[in-house]
Amino acid sequence: MSTPVDPFDETQPVSLQKPAQGVPPTAPQTVPQTLHQTGGPVLVQIAEIQVTADTVYTPNGSFPVAGSQWHTQDLWTLSQKIPTWAIVCAVVGFCAVTFFSLLFLLVKEDVVVGSVAVTVTNGPDTYTAYCPVGHQVHVADVYNRVGYVRSLAAR
Repeated sequence: MSTPVDPFDETQPVSLQKPAQGVPPTAPQTVPQTLHQTGGPVLVQIAEIQVTADTVYTPNGSFPVAGSQWHTQDLWTLSQKIPTWAIVCAVVGFCAVTFFSLLFLLVKEDVVVGSVAVTVTNGPDTYTAYCPVGHQVHVADVYNRVGYVRSLAAR
C-alpha cells in the first residue's frame, strides 16, 4: 500500500512528465530545488559545500554555521600564452606583410590553471573542497562567497 504524495511538499521530487494511459511510467526526472532537503534555502554553495542560514552541509555531514571557521588556499598558477587568433594573424599576414605580421606573436594572454581550496572547520568537524578556477574572476568569486559565509558565521 503506497502513501499519497502531497503536491505541495517541497521535499518530494517534481515529475516533469505525465505518463500516458496504458504506457508504463518511466523513472521521474527531478528539478533541482533551491531548498536543502532538511531545511531552509541554500544561501551559498562553494563546490559541494552548501550553506543555509544556520547549517553547513558537506558530503561528510552537517554542522552549525555559527562558530565555523573558513580558510582558503590558492592552488592555482598564472601563466602566459600566445592566443590562437594571434598565431592565425601572423601566419595569414606573413603572405601579405612579411615581417610586420610576426609582431602578432608578441601578444600574450594570462591563463589561470588550478583550484582554490576552501576548508571549513567547526570543532572536530573539518571539510576541504577544491573549487576549480579558469580565470581570475573565478578566484574572486570563490573569495567573495567565503567572505559572505564568514559574515554569516560571525552573527
